[in-house]
Amino acid sequence: MRIAILSDIHDHVWNLAAALDAVRDADAMLCCGDLCSPFVIHQLGRAFAGPIHIVFGNNDGDLYRITANARRYPQIQLHGEWFRGELDGCRIAVNHYDNIARPVAASGEFDLVCFGHNHVFEITRVGSTLAVNPGAIMGATFNAEGLRTDVEPTFVIYHTATGEAVRHAVLNPK
Repeated sequence: MRIAILSDIHDHVWNLAAALDAVRDADAMLCCGDLCSPFVIHQLGRAFAGPIHIVFGNNDGDLYRITANARRYPQIQLHGEWFRGELDGCRIAVNHYDNIARPVAASGEFDLVCFGHNHVFEITRVGSTLAVNPGAIMGATFNAEGLRTDVEPTFVIYHTATGEAVRHAVLNPK
């Protein structure tokens, strides 16, 4: 099974469209939070037919409308702040925050732990667990003073058969 992992979209519909085009053959999708606006749910639901598991981040402000929009797409499942589940025999946890996900990865309870929040791409092995931050679809990071640095927008494809996570750049963003 191929699982697409995305995070920190922040309403960047152009980068999201390119990423969704690239992952359309994946079997499932994990979104690690910060969709931001409710209309992003429509873009996800119309472009990806497989199961989509979404956790909320700190910038998902209108949870009422995000939830209402998600009800229109049977493949979308909102999990609040945590997703704990199993896909193709792989034990998975997803949370938006890196400072929460890292200790979860260290617990050894999961094969794959996904997170976002800091907008910094990372694939790290913590014991037997793979910790993945797919980077920001938005294509930017912010320092402590709030100054933006543009970075390459990225996502990850995780292969359950091999346990391998592969970084992909969003191609032709606008």
